[in-house]
Amino acid sequence: MKHLATLNKYFVKYKWRFLTGLTCTAVSIVFSVFQPIMVRQIFDLLAQNLDNYNLLSDTGLKAAFRGQFTSVLAFYGVSILLFALLSGFFLYLQRQSLIVMSRYIEYDLKNEIYQHYQLLDLNFFKMHRTGDLMSRITEDVSRVRMYVGPAIMYATRTIFMIVIVVYLMIDVNPLLTLYTLSPLPVLALIIYYVNHIIHRKSERIQSQLSNITSIAQESYSGIRVIKSYVQEEDSIKHFEQASEAYKISSVSLAKTDALFQPSMALMIGLSVVITIFIGGIQVIHGTITVGNLAEFVIYVNMLMFPFFSIGMVASMIQRAAASQQRLNEFLDIKPAITDYPGAVNMDIKGEVVFKNVSFTYPHTGIQAIKNFNLTVKAGEKVAVIGRTGSGKSTLAQLLIRMYDPQEGEVLLDQQNIRQVKLESLRSQISYVPQDVFLFSDTIQNNIRFGTPEANPETVRKAARQASVEKDILNFTEGFDTVVGERGVTLSGGQKQRISIARGLIKDPNLLVFDDCLSAVDARTEKEIIGNLYAYLKEKTAIIITHRIFALFEFDKIIVLDEGKIIETGTHNELLALNGYYAELYARQQSGEEETVIE
Repeated sequence: MKHLATLNKYFVKYKWRFLTGLTCTAVSIVFSVFQPIMVRQIFDLLAQNLDNYNLLSDTGLKAAFRGQFTSVLAFYGVSILLFALLSGFFLYLQRQSLIVMSRYIEYDLKNEIYQHYQLLDLNFFKMHRTGDLMSRITEDVSRVRMYVGPAIMYATRTIFMIVIVVYLMIDVNPLLTLYTLSPLPVLALIIYYVNHIIHRKSERIQSQLSNITSIAQESYSGIRVIKSYVQEEDSIKHFEQASEAYKISSVSLAKTDALFQPSMALMIGLSVVITIFIGGIQVIHGTITVGNLAEFVIYVNMLMFPFFSIGMVASMIQRAAASQQRLNEFLDIKPAITDYPGAVNMDIKGEVVFKNVSFTYPHTGIQAIKNFNLTVKAGEKVAVIGRTGSGKSTLAQLLIRMYDPQEGEVLLDQQNIRQVKLESLRSQISYVPQDVFLFSDTIQNNIRFGTPEANPETVRKAARQASVEKDILNFTEGFDTVVGERGVTLSGGQKQRISIARGLIKDPNLLVFDDCLSAVDARTEKEIIGNLYAYLKEKTAIIITHRIFALFEFDKIIVLDEGKIIETGTHNELLALNGYYAELYARQQSGEEETVIE
């Protein structure tokens, strides 16, 4: 139960629903236990008056006796029906309180998990698969809901029923009660043993279910690659293997669950046999009445469902504990990137300084930046060029605090960015990533994703600056066109330009473009660069690229290699050095000439 203890805060939050449910449970059981008491009284009444009735001659006295006796039986019958209705009514209120409470807790728990996901740092998402994240917020939460709802409801009803019924049984005849309940210790041992098995198997099942979800999610996202390489059969086999493992574990758990019902049926049946046998002997000796025996048999049958539900509740609790343990694994993770104590909001003007910065990716151990130093004055346009893996994108990630450097510091307007609130920092920097992501929404909403208050004219202006307005207007629905998942209905260049428009619409003082023109043609690239040159006139811009934009007058160009600056200067200065930059420029010019010749 230690894993489920984290849910206690929700029971406190919904304490009135919880307490109402418990109260209704107790009241419902109280009304239900009146029924066997009345049955006892009826049997005893029959036993006491049957002989007297047979002694009466067939006279008016016998008819009057029969009529009076019938009226008494009718009264008991109506009373039993009334108590059954009252018991059912409070049972209804019990379900309304506890089951509805469980739905509220499910809602709160899903929101808590989702909000926690949003706070976790980028490294967390690189270390965990999307399918696993989805499985935990859906399947695991559903299993936890079965604990806070049905399991709690059945458990409380079972406890109240056992306590009240056993008390009444002891009040009637302690010795017969002892004989009747004698099989229960064996049942307790069975439950204790099977619970451990269920918990272990539930953990394995939930892990395998997460694996299935992850495989399916990856297959759906990469369906074009699968079809392109004709790997449908291998993909199917991979999924079947995961499903087979899940099936085997699920069947094994179902077999374990199946032990409960026969075991408890055997124990309950044994209790009934003992009750009738021992009780019959006591009736013969006059220790108890026939009504007492009938009452005991009804009590044993009333205990049947509570004892049956013990197995069901135990299974629910063990599955919920396994699921909550998985949820706690993520909920206990503290985000590495948070607002530092004393962090403030600030207006960013655009000066950027990397001071002796070194950074190693925690999930791979690869050192991306080594003792890096760079100063970008407010309003400057700086290009960062280098081979793949040279550390270019890492600079952008550090600047918007997706990661924090292990050594050194990053300054914005002479302020360490760790002392700036994350919301203030990221809302004032436009970052256009290399990996373009579009949501399954309209193009207009994708462009104004970071500025939902932007009006349609502002959206069109941003699209125009990103040289994508004409493409959008050619669509049937224009800016109201709904793109597919991850923008699958658009070309790579269109997605990149929409992503650029999303960054431009924020109109910040500092912009970071991370190789965001790799999928556009040369003509569109020149058009975008021309628009950006005018747009960025008074702004600070860091443009990360593997291409050389000769038409863009950068204040500074730095060339990275293995996390260090190997060349720096203007375009002409770097060409004069006749180093890596000059070599790249020559290859690029040669490639463009070959393209023209073709």
